[in-house]
Amino acid sequence: MVSNVSEMSEKIKVMLVDDSSVVRGFLSRILDEAEDTEVVSSVINGQQAVDSVLRVAPDIIIMDIEMPVMDGITAVPKIIEKIPQAKILMCSTLSTKNADISMKALSLGAIDCIGKPTAAIDIKNDTDFKDAFLYKIRNIARPRRQAALRNDRVSSDFVVKPRDKTAEGETARAPSNYAASRRPAGASKEIVLMKKAGLNNMSPKVLAVGSSTGGPQALFKFLGDLKSPNVPIVITQHMPAMFTKILATHIEQHTGLPSFEGEDGMKLENGKVYLAPGGKHMLFEKKVNGTYIVIDDGPAENFCKPSVDPMLRSLIDIYGGSFLSVILTGMGADGLEGAKLFVEKGGRLVAQDEQSSVVWGMPGAVANQGICMEVLPLDQIGSYVSRLMF
Repeated sequence: MVSNVSEMSEKIKVMLVDDSSVVRGFLSRILDEAEDTEVVSSVINGQQAVDSVLRVAPDIIIMDIEMPVMDGITAVPKIIEKIPQAKILMCSTLSTKNADISMKALSLGAIDCIGKPTAAIDIKNDTDFKDAFLYKIRNIARPRRQAALRNDRVSSDFVVKPRDKTAEGETARAPSNYAASRRPAGASKEIVLMKKAGLNNMSPKVLAVGSSTGGPQALFKFLGDLKSPNVPIVITQHMPAMFTKILATHIEQHTGLPSFEGEDGMKLENGKVYLAPGGKHMLFEKKVNGTYIVIDDGPAENFCKPSVDPMLRSLIDIYGGSFLSVILTGMGADGLEGAKLFVEKGGRLVAQDEQSSVVWGMPGAVANQGICMEVLPLDQIGSYVSRLMF
């Protein structure tokens, strides 16, 4: 019998789907040189991927967009139909057309996208691409492998444990059905929620959202569930330049909320969504007649650009704790340091729970610090925030 320790050390199984043998070769070399990944299938179009995915059972699928016979956008829902939990990473050259198609793939069930260099020789020499490629694969595929080893546990080793009292003297707590679903056998850790008494009672002036891997789908759901938002909504989603403008368009299509890629000097208006542009930080400046966006080209933070932390710090400078922040699915811990400062000012913070997150990195980081007022499944966050704000 193989122990859990040895199982956890098994290599991540990768399927490559790309019609270019040269590109597949270079991607295979990157994966073969890494100690924890292996290519278990390399196919030339979406149809071959659909036909073989059940037999190969990869931990993650790297999917090109434009391919003969069956392209990536057609293959994604067919694979999801066969394996609902499939992890598909769209990998395409950076162009407006491919960004739009990648966003459609995300809405159909793909997990994330990464822009590959325009030529095979660039892939070979681009260490930034190699690092980002492996980083995404490890963070997307490992949660699935670890979840499979939990042997029928419901979701994770964490339970929510509120610790404060309301003004009426009753214990404040997460919804009972949520608390029950978050108590797996053998739970050994607890998430302690923030005391409501220490939070700002002023009506939030802005809703600030941070997200990364799995973020587009989460944003479509969360923003679509909001009831008549009457404050500006500002978002930092980790995504390459060119993709964020397309994402703003898709958010508007999915939710009906007017949505824009943030531009320097753009004024924040109630009921509108502003998305940090890829490759830039989105900051803010208070003027006599309102708050305006400042696009900043400073260094990356938490290996991210745009980054959630500078967005939150900038909002704190203007609003103190008088805004609400939501941290959705994503890898890493971007947003943690800004959230700590924000909560110290009395700000209110909500995080997505582990079970509904594609990667419980960013929301897990703030949840485990005891600074969240709630840690909720994705399908409950929109209605909860609406009750607080609108």
